[in-house]
Amino acid sequence: MLKDRKEKTAEELLREERAEVRSLSPFEYYLVAIISISWALFQLALPSVLVIDSTQERAIHLAFAMALLFLLMPCFKRPKKYLGFLAVMDRIPILDYILTLVGAFTALYLALFYEGIAMRAGAPSTADMVSGTILVILLLEATRRIIGPALSVIAIGFTLYAFLGPHMPDLIAFKGVSLSKYLSNITNSTEGIYGIPLGVSSAIVYLFVLLGALLDKAGAGKFFTDIALSFLGRYKGGAAKAAIVASGATGLVSGSSIANIVTTGPFTIPLMKKIGYPAKKAAAVEVAASTDGQLMPPIMGAAAFIIAEYVNVPYMEVVKAAAIPAFASYFGLFCISHLEACKLGIMGLPPEDIPSFWGTLKGGAHYLIPLGMLLWELIYLRHSPELAAFKSIMLLFVIIFYQEIRKAILEKRGFGSAIKNGFLLIRDGFIQGSKNMMSVALACACAGIIVGVVNMGIGGMISAVVEILAHGNIFLLLLITAIASLIIGMGLPTTATYIVMASLTAPIIVEVGGLYGFIIPLMAAHLFCFYFGILADDTPPVGLAAYAAAAIAESDPIPTGIQGFLYDIRTSCIAFMFVFNPELILHNINSWPQGIMIFIMCLIGMSSFECFAQGWCLTKNKLYEIPFFLAAWYTLFHPGGVATFFHVDLSMRYYFYPLGIALYALVVFLQKMRMMAAERAKLRSAV
Repeated sequence: MLKDRKEKTAEELLREERAEVRSLSPFEYYLVAIISISWALFQLALPSVLVIDSTQERAIHLAFAMALLFLLMPCFKRPKKYLGFLAVMDRIPILDYILTLVGAFTALYLALFYEGIAMRAGAPSTADMVSGTILVILLLEATRRIIGPALSVIAIGFTLYAFLGPHMPDLIAFKGVSLSKYLSNITNSTEGIYGIPLGVSSAIVYLFVLLGALLDKAGAGKFFTDIALSFLGRYKGGAAKAAIVASGATGLVSGSSIANIVTTGPFTIPLMKKIGYPAKKAAAVEVAASTDGQLMPPIMGAAAFIIAEYVNVPYMEVVKAAAIPAFASYFGLFCISHLEACKLGIMGLPPEDIPSFWGTLKGGAHYLIPLGMLLWELIYLRHSPELAAFKSIMLLFVIIFYQEIRKAILEKRGFGSAIKNGFLLIRDGFIQGSKNMMSVALACACAGIIVGVVNMGIGGMISAVVEILAHGNIFLLLLITAIASLIIGMGLPTTATYIVMASLTAPIIVEVGGLYGFIIPLMAAHLFCFYFGILADDTPPVGLAAYAAAAIAESDPIPTGIQGFLYDIRTSCIAFMFVFNPELILHNINSWPQGIMIFIMCLIGMSSFECFAQGWCLTKNKLYEIPFFLAAWYTLFHPGGVATFFHVDLSMRYYFYPLGIALYALVVFLQKMRMMAAERAKLRSAV
């Protein structure tokens, strides 16, 4: 399997992620296009003109995803000796048409017969049970086709446990459920498949994914890359620094690591190699930057919206909490690229490879307008995320037509061709947005099976088992959660990993922390699960982001993944730190000066940590300097921990910031003196 992945190009991996592996006839293409565009129009109508029950909204959303999936993705992606009819790539077979119709109908069943199902709540009819059983089976199959077997296998495991609980060993025994109770919860209510994750997917996430798809089709991805290169390309290691900024900007509107890599990587990775970065490190920088794109406010991928629902706070509270860790993580990667350039003697890009800053800005500044609108709506007007995304999309429509009319004038083409091209771009954006949403919608629905089983009563038992494994130790519990997230996330998208781990461990982290005197906010526990779900994207041996970047860089994917994971150690350390120092997520911090101070100290601390991690500051580190870097990092990230260690009142904790800065400055001074001494010795020997 690893060999097969290595042979695939980044584009092939992206096509698999978006279920674009079949060659469609004109009729099949138009059928898929009609369904995709209808889905987009339905989602755009929800925050504007269409008022329906949330349960019906979720059912229709899932029906669109199921229909598209079975039309686009074959049962097997490679020919099978005896099951060739299940791996048809050159057309849509009759079987998949049937699955499309049945899958869409069973997904819509709850919406079509909602009143009757509500009247017989807890006592489903035969039709309810037949439809629900088929829905579960087809949903598991659809999820397997689009994101692999891992999530389906986990959902099946939880389902079997729900039925076989009474026959389990005493430690994990469970009273069990009947088929009618299982289906009542999972398919006939909003506790399972149609629960919070699918609700967030249908109400909010689709519009943000559509916004990203429309921006991508309009050319915003290349603009972000070019503007980053024009601004940073001339500096030491400029291509890598530009890749980091471009991936962060692309991550504002993209929830996919692979999509980030395929958008920015073909431009930045060859430039990094050209100025001297080894292929493995060039790909690893792109992997780390693109993976962390999901950390960047204000969008942060689908999981961030689900965090807001689970923690029961406005979405902007999630953005506020994620801001400092996200920028610190990107600043840390920026430091890595600079230190690697220093170690390897890499300079900036030659002038001919650097786009004109003002020319690039003039040609693409209009792409920033819908993003500015989004931020204005979310931050200043405090509108709901779905309304903010809707208004940004409406503005983007205008900008797309402006862009095409401007091109037509410059190229001396007719006005009609500009209007036609504008509609074609919007059409392609609608189709791409719907294809991009399939994996998110199906992952949220399938994860709902797991959440539904947990809510049937086994959640407390699982919590007790996890707590026993951790022996009541909060540090061990966090380590178990981190490792489990990385392992589970190897086969799952970030959203599904977060839902599974947050359902099982987030409440336990808060509870166990309280038992041992650590006041851990629920937000910190959920962000912890979210961060390690993201890091799984570049965790060897399965991290697909590493395979995509390695395919572009022509490097070995496993060493690339390992290097990317090493670069991402900073992000995992940030996650552990904000659990114990909630000020890093601005918990109970409402003062701008205080927040800015914490942010600046965090950046300095991140710089100190990367000097330790890379073994280099101004020159190669000496062993005796390492403790100073680590002490400075810990002090600047968690002054309260240092205050506690020295038995100082916590109200005085900020007085330890100068100590952290002094420790860092001391090592920088020592290295500067060492460099000057070496330079003098070199001059004397030359004389």
